Amino acid sequence: MRYSALELLKQGLSGNKAWPRLWRSPAPKPAYDALIIGGGGHGLATAYYLARNHGMTNVAVLEKGYLGSGNIGRNTTIVRANYLLPGNSEFYSHSLKLWEGMETDLNFNAMHSQRGIINLFHSDGQRDAFARRGNAMINQGDDAILLDREGVRREVPYLDFDQTRYPIYGGLWHKRGGTARHDAVAWGYARGADQRGVDLIQNCEVTGFLIENGAVQGVQTTRGEIRAPKVGMVVAGRSGQVAEMAGFRLPIESHILQAFVTEGLKPCIDQVITYGMGHFYISQSDKGGLVFGGDLDFYASYAQRGNLPMAEHVVEAGMTLMPMIGKAKMLRSWGGIMDMTPDGSPIIDHSPVQGLYVNAGWCYGGFKAVPASGWCMAHLMATDTVHEIARRYRLDRFRTGHLIDEEATGSQHNLH
Repeated sequence: MRYSALELLKQGLSGNKAWPRLWRSPAPKPAYDALIIGGGGHGLATAYYLARNHGMTNVAVLEKGYLGSGNIGRNTTIVRANYLLPGNSEFYSHSLKLWEGMETDLNFNAMHSQRGIINLFHSDGQRDAFARRGNAMINQGDDAILLDREGVRREVPYLDFDQTRYPIYGGLWHKRGGTARHDAVAWGYARGADQRGVDLIQNCEVTGFLIENGAVQGVQTTRGEIRAPKVGMVVAGRSGQVAEMAGFRLPIESHILQAFVTEGLKPCIDQVITYGMGHFYISQSDKGGLVFGGDLDFYASYAQRGNLPMAEHVVEAGMTLMPMIGKAKMLRSWGGIMDMTPDGSPIIDHSPVQGLYVNAGWCYGGFKAVPASGWCMAHLMATDTVHEIARRYRLDRFRTGHLIDEEATGSQHNLH
């Protein structure tokens, strides 16, 4: 079934009783041409593009819980392409283009809203840095507008412009940036992959690998042995644990990143706003809640929950930037497991085990990267070659020193 206004009307008149399930729930087969470990946004996008771009349909996605139960449903939903360095710049530019055509391609409403992003700056040095970043974005083919203080005030007049410690000097406006509905992205890619014949196997945890003569032959799962000559590891914060089962280590630490949402409010924040003097970012959801986040909790963990000191730290930054937020009641918070690399940039590459491919290390960039990550991972698995826009995301850069340190904070996981 294709979704359309006519179909919506027809289903409404019939009591909405004839909508089909979004995807099947098949039993795993003994063997496939390829397996993907991880039923989150990146894994589902990989499965979809394997089928759509490369004609590989004898594929299974193995998820230990339910589809979308990891970081794809535990983030602040921001979509952007405002990166500076070669390697990141072209990758996220490609991802944004895929976002812009995603809903038509998938025939699914991902609620992609290009409401714009304003990155604030608070000093002359920050202004120079954002001017350089904006020029790099324009050179890449993306959009950027450098706003002065009054330009920012016209767009977001409710900020505290006169705070004595961090006065607002201006901002970098990325109009094509915005947000999307995180769950809908997972559901859209799952539906698209299923329609092309991919098996989506839920409640199927991978417990080990079948490796012979240095080459992967399949995996062991809680639902039995499943064989395949190609296996993609797309498990976000669990990357280090899964890699260990295959006999190698990844340069990754897993940390907790908290996010928060307030009670539903009338529309008041049109754009996504980021605070230049504190790791704080905020937008308003379609349900009215103010969605915001900040720094990592700064200790390694696999728990999907945070702590009160970091909640206080994030709210403190929000109050400094926009005192009006103090009138809103916080509804809930949640935590996602971030797979942090030493340079803050991801890995899409072959692993030391032949036929086992790694997609990991997304740090803060995971949600916005979903389409391009799936696109490049599918290309790698289908052709056994790294896609051009992901060529700098090689695993061996940590051995050779060719790092992509976007934030210039050095090779320390938690600082990215």
